[in-house]
Amino acid sequence: MSDKATLEINGEKYEFPILVGSEKEVAIDIKSLRSATGGVITLDPGYKNTGSCESAITFLDGENGVLRYRGYSIEELAEKADFLEVAYLLIFGELPTKEQLDKFDKDIKSHSVVDDDIKKILDAFPKSAHPMGVLSSLTSALTAFYPTSVDVTSEEQMYNSIVRILAKFPVLVAWTLRKKHGLPLDYGDNKLSYVENILKMMFKSPSSDYEQNPILVNALDKLLILHADHEQNCSTSTVRIAGSSHAGLFVSLASGISALWGPLHGGANQAVLEMLEAIKADGGDTKKYMAKAKDKNDPFRLMGFGHRVYKNFDPRAKIIKAAADEVLNDLGIDDPILDIAKGLAKEALEDPYFIDRKLYPNVDFYSGIIYRAMGIPVEMFTVMFALGRLPGWIAQWREMRLRNEPIGRPRQLYIGETLREFKTIEKR
Repeated sequence: MSDKATLEINGEKYEFPILVGSEKEVAIDIKSLRSATGGVITLDPGYKNTGSCESAITFLDGENGVLRYRGYSIEELAEKADFLEVAYLLIFGELPTKEQLDKFDKDIKSHSVVDDDIKKILDAFPKSAHPMGVLSSLTSALTAFYPTSVDVTSEEQMYNSIVRILAKFPVLVAWTLRKKHGLPLDYGDNKLSYVENILKMMFKSPSSDYEQNPILVNALDKLLILHADHEQNCSTSTVRIAGSSHAGLFVSLASGISALWGPLHGGANQAVLEMLEAIKADGGDTKKYMAKAKDKNDPFRLMGFGHRVYKNFDPRAKIIKAAADEVLNDLGIDDPILDIAKGLAKEALEDPYFIDRKLYPNVDFYSGIIYRAMGIPVEMFTVMFALGRLPGWIAQWREMRLRNEPIGRPRQLYIGETLREFKTIEKR
């Protein structure tokens, strides 16, 4: 392969370097295109063919169903590591030693108390407020309590900011849920593991002790690991572009939460449950809706099947399907919605139409099933996604700032009016 790419415009030829990543991905470096050509730009709506950065965090090969964090396969991490280990790996580049993990856990727990004034902000929201709006606002509000900018050249300041948000974010998530349910706010228990504490803070009844269910702990741990990072998706790119202006960590994360909120991104698992509810309301006939999904003239879309990045299968779905089966078997829930979900999955995995088009159930499909079985309301599904994605966002923000990447400033192709004369209001 040549180390240069040649672009010809109006008879003039321009050469641009070809870069090769560690997994043999190929990119044309066009950062000098505009200056070299006197103003020519590329046009790539949605940036589907545009690399915004070089990153050492996550490798994703959608054609072959591969996802790796820092070189480790998602399958091995989900089987052998816990969420806190994976968070450390994503943020700092290596799996922690026993001593590093113990210190990381201890330091996070030392920052777990959220200022009581945050409760006043939470109290101002009506119960009808969407939890993602509440979470974004509370995360942004943390900036007011920690207004000093982080010196990214100081490892100590960076580390302290990272453990602080990892500690407080689960509290904000739990408070958002408890506000929705009208329950007293809970700070959790530092004797518990990170994931155990999340479940306790969310579900502890004020009138009884909370008993941990190891199957639910395992399922949530895996879900958080599977959602922890996913390369340069919409919310991650938002965190990086907000941070490129040297915006602080907390407010950059809040911008990522807002981007994740959309139904085409983090809201996908919520859309799955809303679809299942609609099928139930229409009689629960899964075969009818599978036929609708195959009808090109029918506007119905089967949510939670296929993936815009994975063209073969979603490797995360294979892992979480087993956890979903464990949860449903353990809880023994009699829920027609979950029965419909299982019926759709079974039919899709056996129907040649879906098999030929590789429209398999994805991670959003199974995560929605697990969260419903756990008793998490559908409006909270995207909040749980944000909880899992937190270490990935932190890692991407940290990498971008340490590399001192330039401020993000996309170009455009203007298609509006050319210069025209102003007319007074009487002549318009």
